[in-house]
Amino acid sequence: MQNKPKIAVIGGTGKSGKYLVQQLLSKGFPFKMLLRSPEKFQIKNPLVEVIEGDARDYNSVRSLIDGCGAIISTLGQPKGETPIFSQATKNIIRSMNEYQIKRYIVITGLNVDTIFDKKSTKTTFATEWMKTNYPETTADKQTELNILLKSAIDWTLIRLPLIELTDKKSEIKASLEDCPGDKIGAGNLADFLIEQLTDNKYLKKSPFIANV
Repeated sequence: MQNKPKIAVIGGTGKSGKYLVQQLLSKGFPFKMLLRSPEKFQIKNPLVEVIEGDARDYNSVRSLIDGCGAIISTLGQPKGETPIFSQATKNIIRSMNEYQIKRYIVITGLNVDTIFDKKSTKTTFATEWMKTNYPETTADKQTELNILLKSAIDWTLIRLPLIELTDKKSEIKASLEDCPGDKIGAGNLADFLIEQLTDNKYLKKSPFIANV
């Protein structure tokens, strides 16, 4: 694919974000990364531009997405900190509107609920477990979806089971109603995230994905 858009990456040093970064590099995408600790990022490549900052800070996000054609977020919750997802998404949407950028692809947990869900007993149990044990983070992720639903951008919120840290590729399945498996490989996830840059099937939708 020629003339690849520059991608803004948030969460690129997390457990799944590392695989996304490697896949973007292997496919020749130029991208910018938002990092709280740039000194910990060791990759030196002309395709990569590092922006120091925090997704909870509007000016940081604004600097990140300037000049980009799409945003991919694999943002995780920092341990011991208040939930970050809804504030980050507010900053991202505000910045996207300012720069007239439309495409936003972001991951979340299977504990997020939508009106289309027909969750199985297993998925419902996992959802309720998260609500009981991580009530603030779970509520914030639900708020993130509500913010996206009210926005005018072209978002896709991808709901995930346990992320398996492997680049081994296998078939995956997606569903808008229930999580189709117990795990998703980080390499498979990275491929799916990048595919959404050109695939409109899940615009303004929240698919579950899992390894088959």
